[in-house]
Amino acid sequence: MTSPAPETPGRSRLFAALTPGGERNLLDTLRAERTGGVLLLIGAVAALVWANSPWAESYRTVSDTVLGPSALHLDLSIADWAKDGLLAIFFFVVGVELKREIVDGELRHLRTAIVPVVAAVGGMLAPAALYLVVNLTATGGAPEGWAVPTATDIAFAVAVLSVVGRSLPASLRAFLLTLAVVDDLLGIIVIATVYTESLHLIWLVASVAVIALFGWLVRTRFARSVLGGLVLIVLAVTAWALMHASGVHATIAGVALGMTAPALARPGESHSVAERLEHRWRPVSAGVAVPVFALFAAGVTLNGEVIGDALSDPVAQGVALGLVLGKPIGILTATWLVARFTRARLAEDLHWRDILAVGALAGMGFTVSLLIGALAFGAGSAHDEHLTVSILFASLAAAVIGGAGLAHRDRQHRAMRAAARIDPAVPPIG
Repeated sequence: MTSPAPETPGRSRLFAALTPGGERNLLDTLRAERTGGVLLLIGAVAALVWANSPWAESYRTVSDTVLGPSALHLDLSIADWAKDGLLAIFFFVVGVELKREIVDGELRHLRTAIVPVVAAVGGMLAPAALYLVVNLTATGGAPEGWAVPTATDIAFAVAVLSVVGRSLPASLRAFLLTLAVVDDLLGIIVIATVYTESLHLIWLVASVAVIALFGWLVRTRFARSVLGGLVLIVLAVTAWALMHASGVHATIAGVALGMTAPALARPGESHSVAERLEHRWRPVSAGVAVPVFALFAAGVTLNGEVIGDALSDPVAQGVALGLVLGKPIGILTATWLVARFTRARLAEDLHWRDILAVGALAGMGFTVSLLIGALAFGAGSAHDEHLTVSILFASLAAAVIGGAGLAHRDRQHRAMRAAARIDPAVPPIG
């Protein structure tokens, strides 16, 4: 029986053991997002059923109902409140999670951060390139939607991963989660820079000032009291409203607020402020904000005519190609380039097929893709329904392809571990 190849001196390993902070972040995310993915799916299915039922008109009526004071420019439809308001909670949790990853997780050191960061960049560039190839060459193409297929939906990805990947190495699961967090960060940058049409500097400065006040207060003991918590919520809502008035998408305020939270426990604390905030607000994000957003974003009419029109729309074609093909190609290629230029090798229990399967699963771009699509084209545009249909079907295809690939690799990892317990000299399964 052949023995494992000897270790090459000076060669580092990609996807090695997690840092303690990275492992805590992984477990926290897996616990919460598993349920969130299920609720997100329920919200999306409910939207499709409602929008295609005899009561479809009531769906449009509820979605278009305007609420809020017009004097503060907050007279928004319920669908817009879900998109601009509730998603700010989702992005607040993303900001807290990103802060933890940067300070105490896999993004803390260049050695562990380089792979998911470069993979996330590759996972955005390849889908964007495929989208542009289609839309710059086809009649009726719309290049402004290039960012739609660049997103990864962490809740859906974690839900699939938790079902089919229980025996996968923790480092591989952490890679997907860290990649999705970086992907969210890049998506946030795109939203803030590309899809900001007008900028009112006074309101933006006022929002930044309130965010700074929030960041100072969240570090104090007062913030841990009931009154302090209420004050923080008032400041957060104020920062959100001012950001909305500035012309920058209001969800950016959520990210900025989350990033102010201290990610390391101070003397006398068992958990950091960031951990406490994430523990408190992730259930609200995963259990309420994102499912309600899905309820008002995924309600597209599904019939032969709409699906046929979507198949011939370059926007829908580019999004589908970007998510299903661009994501795995970009992530695998970027990770291989890191290995090639750093002369690193995969950990012994991993194979490049693992990375390809993770890349395919990252093509589930539901939540942020729908948000970017709404920003790129606006509700009621000629591409609106086609875009939603494309995102739904492409995300489903990515879930099936990536899930099947990871389920296959999961079985092989289980077999490898069982064989190693019987005979430690058994080489890794490729």
